[in-house]
Amino acid sequence: MSSLVKKCSKGQSEEDVLGGIKEKIKMQTSALLEMEAFLPRKNGLYLSLVLGNVNVTLLSKQLKFAYKDEYEKFKLYLTFILLLFSFTCYFFTNYRFLDAILNFLLVWYYCTLTIRESILITNGSRIKGWWVFHHYISAFLSGVMLTWPDGNLYEIFRNQFLAYSLYQSFVQCLQCYYQSGCLYRLRTLGERHNMDLTVEGFQSWMWKGLTFLLPFLFFGHFWQLFNSISLFRMAQLPDSKEWQVLLCSLCFFILFMGNFFTTLAVVHQKLKRRNQKTKIL
Repeated sequence: MSSLVKKCSKGQSEEDVLGGIKEKIKMQTSALLEMEAFLPRKNGLYLSLVLGNVNVTLLSKQLKFAYKDEYEKFKLYLTFILLLFSFTCYFFTNYRFLDAILNFLLVWYYCTLTIRESILITNGSRIKGWWVFHHYISAFLSGVMLTWPDGNLYEIFRNQFLAYSLYQSFVQCLQCYYQSGCLYRLRTLGERHNMDLTVEGFQSWMWKGLTFLLPFLFFGHFWQLFNSISLFRMAQLPDSKEWQVLLCSLCFFILFMGNFFTTLAVVHQKLKRRNQKTKIL
C-alpha cells in the first residue's frame, strides 16, 4: 500500500491506485480465509452429539478436496439408487416391506448427508441457511413415513408419494450433473470457492446456464404443497387414526415454504442485481 501511495504522488491517477489497493485487499482476504480453513475448530452442536469432541478438521487441501469429491459421488450414486428403487416400487411392486426399505434408505441418506455436510462446513464449505435445515426436515419426514403402518390411508397416499420421490430423485440427478459442471467452470475462473458444493435448491451462481432447472424446481415445490394438502384432507376423514398423516402434512408444508421462498428470494435478488448493472451500463 505504501508503494501504491508513492506511485500516486508521482502522478498516477487516484482511480488506478484505488483499484490496485482493492485487488491487494481481495488477495489478502482470500489468503487469510485459506489460512483460517486449516485452523482447528470446535465441532458444532450436531457434530458434538454425533461424534463427540473428535477433531474433524482436515489438514491439507488434498484431503479437503478428496472428502468433498467423495461427498459429491456419494450424493450422486445414492440419488441414482433411490431413483431406480422408486421406479421399481411405483411400476412393478406393491409390497409394504419394499416401501419400508425405500424409506429406510431415505432416512439413512439424509442423516448421512447432514453429518457429512457438517464436516464439510467445518472445513470451509459455505453451504448454509435453509439448504442445511432442509436435510434435517427430509430425514424426519422419511422417518415418519417409515413408521406409517399399512392400511387404507397409506395405500391412498402410496402412489402419490412414490411418484413424488421418483420425480425428486430425477431432478436431483439433473442438478448434481449440471451444478458440478457449472462449479468446475466457476472455480477455474476463480469466481467460486474450491469447497463449494452442489445443493438441492437454486443459488445465485447457478444463474448462468442452469436457469432451465427453475421450472423443474418450482414444479417440485408445488408438488410438496399438493402432498401437504392431500394429507391434511386425509387427516380430516372419519377413519383417520394414524398420527403420521398430519405430521407428514406439516413436514411437506414446511419443505414447500422453505424451498419455494428461498428459491424465489434468490431469483429476485439475482434479477435485481442484473437490473442494477444494466442501469449502470
